[in-house]
Amino acid sequence: MAYVQANTNGRLHPADEPSIAPLNRGFLYGDAIYEVWRTYEHVLFAWEEHWARLERSASALFLTIPVTRPGLLEEIRKTVAAFRSRVSQVQDIYVRLQITRGGGPIGLDVALADRADYVLLVQANPSLPPEKLRSGLVLSQARSLRRNARDTLNPAWKTGNYLNNILCLREARARGADEVVISNLDGEITEAAVSNIAFVAGGVVVTPPTGAGILEGVTRGILVNSVARAAGVKVQERAIRPEELGAFEECFLLSTTKDIVPVRSIDSYAFRTGDNTITMTLKRAFAAYAADYIATHRSKLSVPGF
Repeated sequence: MAYVQANTNGRLHPADEPSIAPLNRGFLYGDAIYEVWRTYEHVLFAWEEHWARLERSASALFLTIPVTRPGLLEEIRKTVAAFRSRVSQVQDIYVRLQITRGGGPIGLDVALADRADYVLLVQANPSLPPEKLRSGLVLSQARSLRRNARDTLNPAWKTGNYLNNILCLREARARGADEVVISNLDGEITEAAVSNIAFVAGGVVVTPPTGAGILEGVTRGILVNSVARAAGVKVQERAIRPEELGAFEECFLLSTTKDIVPVRSIDSYAFRTGDNTITMTLKRAFAAYAADYIATHRSKLSVPGF
């Protein structure tokens, strides 16, 4: 396994070394939240947007963030430096922050928790093989399970409980797919296991609204609010049903770690891929947005490089 650097409440250690107690509520109950950042050219990308979502998740779970925003930035830098001392020539970095309610006696009552704690994980940012980027991912619709409803465990909260996504992805992988497409209880398409989803019809991007029950993806938000406009592409947020898939010419996924990724097919539905697509136009526009962000934020959000 590739090396992963950990930081538990400020203590640096290899990630395969135990660092939390068996009574930790994140381990026992998934009573946790998390957030993921990535770097471009040694600069943390969308720092404020991810922090704001972390605060929303913490508020929804009545959970205290045990580190300040400036303090977290310094801990990330310290952890990246430790990673760099063990692994050389890794360009882009993946940073995951996991916050749990803490430990305490066994029991569901949150009053049993002692204090919130955190773990930082730093590794190389995962990248797609070039051939996958050219040909596009293969997706399959989940058939046995649906997305959690917003009035149960809201998918907008980035919590430590991903069992719904895991089981849906397991089903799609069993059919040979790269990723899964999950629908909500009303039969509307929501998202993939770890990515938002969008389609293209007549030059317009169509993506499920947050009301369908999706994670409020940072990359999705940047696309909707900035990148698509800069590329001259219109975006429509509306409910999408599986029976509409044949009407779309393109499909793509959006995530922090991989930004915009083309999709080749969803089960029997095939989509256009290649350089002359709206998808790749948007991917290039996103790269330009990231480059501008790096230039603007390098002095404040840089992390150790090699």
